[in-house]
Amino acid sequence: MVLRAAQSTDAVQMADVQNAIYRAGLRPSPVDAELVRERYLDSAHRIACTVVEQNGRIVGFQSLIRAWPGNPYGVTEGWGVIGTHIRPDAGRRGLGRRLFSVSLTAAQYAGLRHIDATIGADNAPALAYYSAMGFAPYREGSDSIPHRLEVPPSTGVS
Repeated sequence: MVLRAAQSTDAVQMADVQNAIYRAGLRPSPVDAELVRERYLDSAHRIACTVVEQNGRIVGFQSLIRAWPGNPYGVTEGWGVIGTHIRPDAGRRGLGRRLFSVSLTAAQYAGLRHIDATIGADNAPALAYYSAMGFAPYREGSDSIPHRLEVPPSTGVS
């Protein structure tokens, strides 16, 4: 298993990950490589985007961006917004925990104080994952449950 920074050449495989999640009924709509590039790879608000590869195939990724004024997520400006995407057939192997370790370090380095994870109310695996990472619900959502993590200060030890 290899964790590394996402590159523009990863867009097709990252879209495949999200579309596997869609086919499993855990994502509302499919995506294409163009949307992945726009949302995760080329965003001016990107803090980190990390992929996990197994045998040369991307099986998951995690994105962390900084919320901007008027962002579509309704997240407070300056907070982090995180998204975790792992192929259903690769879940429950600790990949999310490893990805989050990278994202948390990036959040600390970027000076974030809070990270938002807005999770579909019917996505039990994601709700369990973010709870295990220390996120807790903090505001009402319609068909989603916004969760927040207070970013602990960096210990300066890596």
